[in-house]
Amino acid sequence: MKFTEEHEWLREEDGEMVVGITTHAAEQLGDVVFVELPDEGTTVSKDDEVVVIESVKAASDILAPVDGEITEVNSALTDNPSMVNDDPQGEAWFFKMKISDASQMDDFMDEAGYQKFIG
Repeated sequence: MKFTEEHEWLREEDGEMVVGITTHAAEQLGDVVFVELPDEGTTVSKDDEVVVIESVKAASDILAPVDGEITEVNSALTDNPSMVNDDPQGEAWFFKMKISDASQMDDFMDEAGYQKFIG
């Protein structure tokens, strides 16, 4: 798993990247009440706004961590946004994507680096 400074995680699965937010980010947001996901097939560039997440505390945009194409979204989050609080680094992933430039992954932290970053 890799982590961004924007508190997103990425893990490779079957040649695609699965993207979600970290436990730390979910705790900071508080109770999540709404998640708006991108459309499958959408081409995104790094730092494009791709997900809107609203909690009792704030609304936040989740940015595309890398360039690529959204191949699948976790539609279960639309019906049950509180999954983000229950299992942010597991079942509550936001989307899967095919990345265009694997070298963009070189900028991300491993788990130890992320723990130091939020420490």
